[in-house]
Amino acid sequence: MNRALNKVFVWPISTRIIHWMLALSFTTAFITSRFEEMLHNHVALGFIFGIMIVYRIIWGFIGPKYARFSTFKLHPSKLKFYFVEKIQDRWRAIPAGHNPASSWFTIWAMIMGSIIVTSGMLLYGIQEAKGILSFLNNSYYNHMDILMIIHQIASYIFLFWVFLHISGVLIEQFYHKTNMVFAMITGFKRAKGEDTEVSKRLNFFAYSIIIISIGTYLFITSSNYNFLTSQKFTSIDYKSQNPIFVEQCGDCHKIYPPFLLPKASWGKVMKDLDNHFGEKITEANITKSQQSTIKDFLYANSAETSTRESAVKIMKSLDKRRPKAITKTPYWRETHKDIPRSAFKTKKIKDKSNCIACHKNFDEGVLDDMNIIYTIK
Repeated sequence: MNRALNKVFVWPISTRIIHWMLALSFTTAFITSRFEEMLHNHVALGFIFGIMIVYRIIWGFIGPKYARFSTFKLHPSKLKFYFVEKIQDRWRAIPAGHNPASSWFTIWAMIMGSIIVTSGMLLYGIQEAKGILSFLNNSYYNHMDILMIIHQIASYIFLFWVFLHISGVLIEQFYHKTNMVFAMITGFKRAKGEDTEVSKRLNFFAYSIIIISIGTYLFITSSNYNFLTSQKFTSIDYKSQNPIFVEQCGDCHKIYPPFLLPKASWGKVMKDLDNHFGEKITEANITKSQQSTIKDFLYANSAETSTRESAVKIMKSLDKRRPKAITKTPYWRETHKDIPRSAFKTKKIKDKSNCIACHKNFDEGVLDDMNIIYTIK
């Protein structure tokens, strides 16, 4: 039969706030990762998650009794006994602090969380060439795929671990009747033990972390770029680099950044000027000298020479293929697969080659996710 259990004050309000900030930041960061246009928010939420992880690791050494790693029950025999007792005794007494399962959950969550944050920051610096690690882009851009795999796998493992944690809490709530769901809301557990006490120094530390994390989120989202999200690659002034390229190519259409096609593809484009996507270009339009200048410029700035995310991914997607059009690359097709074909026939876009209709400053080499216009009218 059920029996009344004493209530113990285990989780102070600062710990409860940080617990929910950790849960909310991971959940929303996971959701925003599905939408390229929300990368900025994803990064801001990732910073909150990272700060919370660092806090929890430090808190495990300096925090109050029930939060310290030294009180965790990590011996395998204790974990086994915990589950056996859980099955055999529905009304068993529960500890005020972490039980063996939650002890292991916390340690595993800290490990996975650290991997998520570290790989995310490296990915942001190397793949996106942004943030405080953007200086790594040149040297490690070939590793961006590996980092993405690590980041995604760690995130899914963390998510799976969270589901296990929630399942355990719900079992405690509805089967064992320990009122566990409300423990991280009220701070009290139905257990035996001493109430936790938090010194002013620890309270100051905890609330400082809360303020810093919120401030960091607001700082990042208040502007497109700051020192935490600074962009290595800026707008390219193609006119100053090669006025002939801009004047001659831009006379008929918006110019395409050379880093979006490999050298061999640009060679095909310049070789087939007699049939330049349905137009015939002769020496009367562009002289041989000008053609040579444009070709040299395209070769010198082709996809092989760039460490921009789009250039690297285009090269990896092509294998041995060398198409004449950007829209023929597997990378372009993959990134645009969710856009209905009818969208490219609208009055605003007219054709899928009209990249600047959706990418602001495309003719300046800017393909930032934040510069994409998603509303098509």
